[in-house]
Amino acid sequence: MYNQEYFDKYLEIIKKDEEKYYKDYLKMLDEVSKSNAIYHGEPVPVTYQGLFYDEKTRDNLGKIADKLMKITRKVTKRYIEDEDYRKLFDFSPKLEKLILHDPGYEIPAPICRYDIFYNSIDKFKFVEFNTDGSSAMNEDNEVGPILLDTLAMKELSKYYNLENVDLINSWVKASLDIFRRNSSIEKPNIAIVDFLDIGTPFEFEAFKKAYLNAEVDCEIIDIRDLEYSNGKLHKGDFDIDLVYRRAVTVEIMDKYEEVQPFIEAYLDNAFMMLGSFRSQLMHIKPIFEILLKDETKAFLEEDEILFLDRAIPKTYKFESEKDFKKVLENKDDYILKPIDSYASKGIYTGREHSNEEYEKILKKILNKGYIYQEYYDMEPLKFVEFDSQGKLKVSDFGVVLGMFIYDEKFIAPYTRIGKESLISGARKYYTVPNILVSDLKK
Repeated sequence: MYNQEYFDKYLEIIKKDEEKYYKDYLKMLDEVSKSNAIYHGEPVPVTYQGLFYDEKTRDNLGKIADKLMKITRKVTKRYIEDEDYRKLFDFSPKLEKLILHDPGYEIPAPICRYDIFYNSIDKFKFVEFNTDGSSAMNEDNEVGPILLDTLAMKELSKYYNLENVDLINSWVKASLDIFRRNSSIEKPNIAIVDFLDIGTPFEFEAFKKAYLNAEVDCEIIDIRDLEYSNGKLHKGDFDIDLVYRRAVTVEIMDKYEEVQPFIEAYLDNAFMMLGSFRSQLMHIKPIFEILLKDETKAFLEEDEILFLDRAIPKTYKFESEKDFKKVLENKDDYILKPIDSYASKGIYTGREHSNEEYEKILKKILNKGYIYQEYYDMEPLKFVEFDSQGKLKVSDFGVVLGMFIYDEKFIAPYTRIGKESLISGARKYYTVPNILVSDLKK
């Protein structure tokens, strides 16, 4: 089952003593506020529930992930081999050079979070693909154990086995597995690399701790502080064998001249980087349009084509007066996104604006690097909330489920829920930890 069956039992438990569980919820909020579950400098917002899913749902998500990984490999292979196919992506010559460079391993996207609206294996639609600096593992890893320690979850655990699947240590293992399959170095020196003035330091620290626990050396380094000499990428005396790249490609290209030692070392194969620049192929917003083009269907299997036709929302570049008129006249049917951005920056939905407001927005962004995408209404899922007076209520929420995939294997979901037309950190939302539910206890 996916959420509902377990939700019904969970609600039954809370209703037996709403006052007790409300006090426990306040305790949970206090613990989250003292944790490292921080987003934009604030504790992540949480409700008194996780996303309940069982092993069958996990298997179904795994099947979707497997299909995506096969398609990702095929798209990447065609991009590398076919100059005409590359033109669909419209990358700059500098970025194209980085993408074409062999990273030293076969996997195009070693770490990714493919976001999806999911109701069942027969009813789902992709939201976007995050393969470039994928984040938010720490939110789930921090909040999950706190939730499992609440009174209501302890009571539920009398009926089911409950697990918050770890997203930090599982990546550390996967990344070291990939490295060791492609290198003779057993204990690499690892650098977690980003522009640290815009990165997520609490998450980086969690990964560093996990790498150290795996008995490999690890440092968190601003990408602009890296040096390259004598065939080694380094900072001071710390030579680097493996880079876990969190610096997103768009920021690297914007600050290209500031990161030349890093670029030169990459092109010289002085280190291994997870993920490589090839992950950018599936990350950009126009990939949905590209996946549905005849040029892509030409090298896919029939079942893969049917899969994409069913699961990918129709997506188009927002660049002509015809596009402008179409979106304006059907404003509730589309969502607009920058071609290459992250953290929900610059996203607009017509449902949030009047006609007059929306027309001004559309004029401002027309032919300015945007796509428009059909808006998908998923069936909401039920979650519990407490209002400010401690009153329990059950609400319908839209759910964006992020499928974390490491080394081409589905690991666990990361979930945000909301009631607005856009579910993201830029709107009112809750982070709900993944709770894997298994056999009923006897």
